[in-house]
Amino acid sequence: MPFVFKSLALLLSISAGFAADKETPFKAAPAASYPSHQSNAQITIGVDPYVTAGKVALAFGKLNPNQYGVLPVLVVIQNDSGKAIRLDRLKVEYAGPNHGRVEATPAKDVRYLRPPQRPGAIDGPMGKVKVLKTKKNPLDAWEIEGRALAAQMLPPGQSASGFFYFQTGLQRNATLYLKGLYEAATGKEILYFELPLQ
Repeated sequence: MPFVFKSLALLLSISAGFAADKETPFKAAPAASYPSHQSNAQITIGVDPYVTAGKVALAFGKLNPNQYGVLPVLVVIQNDSGKAIRLDRLKVEYAGPNHGRVEATPAKDVRYLRPPQRPGAIDGPMGKVKVLKTKKNPLDAWEIEGRALAAQMLPPGQSASGFFYFQTGLQRNATLYLKGLYEAATGKEILYFELPLQ
């Protein structure tokens, strides 16, 4: 009998370990720790394109948005200015080496970029009668909106992070432009940020 209990305890502890690994929350590093970061007016922004399988899996699990023509770029904003910063008008653009620009696709719209396959029909004795099941759009995953940058206001001494999504692949010498950050009290716009994507 004790052997059964020991075996059961071992099995439960292994299962709990796997569950803990699977539920490890995604957490961004400090903005200044990313190779591509810039500071203006005591605000630091770091960016990191997610293209390698290991990094993508940490943030999106089994979904790899790059396989569907969507480049996720992590943006981390640290506010050391002593003033609250509005993020509700933040605009982010991807600029390729040929200076072509792509605006970020809102996270709520990413699920529509690759529509699910239409239902098919099979020919039967009476014509096309049997409808096949449709496949779920792989981009309709909670991680897309759940990991997007959603902060509207950034208090002094705080940081915010999240992904922006671009309908492009990562190109050499590409740049990310961010503008539309404002001081909450005065409405003064903060100088734009220009960050190379490495």
